[in-house]
Amino acid sequence: MSMTRRAAIASPLVLVAGRVAHAQPTFPTRPVRFIVPYTTGGVSDITARLLSEPLKEMWGQPVPVENRAGADGVIGTEVIARSAPDGHTLGLVSVGHPVNAAYYRLPYDTMRDFSFVTQTTTTPLVLCAGKSFAPNTLAELVEHAKRSRGSVTFAGTGGVVRLAPVLFGQRTGMPLEYVPYRGSSQAHPDLMSGRVDIMFDTVPAALPHIQSGNLKALATTGARRAPQLPDVPTIGEAFLPGFEASTWGMVIAPANLPPATLATLNEGCVAALRQPEVVERHRALGADVKTSTPEESRAFVGAEMEKWLDTARKAGIQPQGVQ
Repeated sequence: MSMTRRAAIASPLVLVAGRVAHAQPTFPTRPVRFIVPYTTGGVSDITARLLSEPLKEMWGQPVPVENRAGADGVIGTEVIARSAPDGHTLGLVSVGHPVNAAYYRLPYDTMRDFSFVTQTTTTPLVLCAGKSFAPNTLAELVEHAKRSRGSVTFAGTGGVVRLAPVLFGQRTGMPLEYVPYRGSSQAHPDLMSGRVDIMFDTVPAALPHIQSGNLKALATTGARRAPQLPDVPTIGEAFLPGFEASTWGMVIAPANLPPATLATLNEGCVAALRQPEVVERHRALGADVKTSTPEESRAFVGAEMEKWLDTARKAGIQPQGVQ
């Protein structure tokens, strides 16, 4: 074949490739905003800020973190859902994302309106009580509730911190009475003094009081023991096989992302999460880094939503208007 004929055949292919490259520019083409629908200082906020710099280096574009707190994360999450599905808006949500569907009539669909990029962390809760509370094990706790013929009170701050003890009560048949608090710092004094019996709290929040001896840990809620509390059994190993009620983080984006863009987001976030300094910083916070594919991420959030909606329905909790 002559060079002239080869060039004539190749020319249209080159033109088509050029058009495709022009129509689908390399992602990202501008800054990628990273929305955290919670206040600054929490694990979700810290995770987003730890990912921001390595993602900027990988993608060659700034990745500014924006805190859009309010209504237990609903306000910022709605911003993510309504953003253009081009990969230039990310969000970092917690277990509150599926749990909110049990509490609120949401302005978005928890599953349908989002792409799920990768899980980021998992953090167990710890079932703790004041040092004067008689039971020291889960078996003793359940027996104590049966002997007293009354409900055990638990401090809750909303979200999974409220629903974890509800699930525990449902699984054990133990009556529990919910005592609401605005936050852990408000609940801890009453827990230490015995005005409220137990609390399922995050390990980072409860750990200083456990280490000081003012609170005692009966069990943790993760799939394995918490590194910070290696002598404390999980609920699953000590009493209820399969029980798990951890908090976690998840990178999300608007629904209907192009597959190639979703793959790029997953690859970048997973690489950033696996950097040693990122892993160590999370470990110091009491969180373990955990990554997943987009398919695994969607399946995980779906399973969590089913679990917590079922727990709430059995407890008679009905969705209300957004706060």
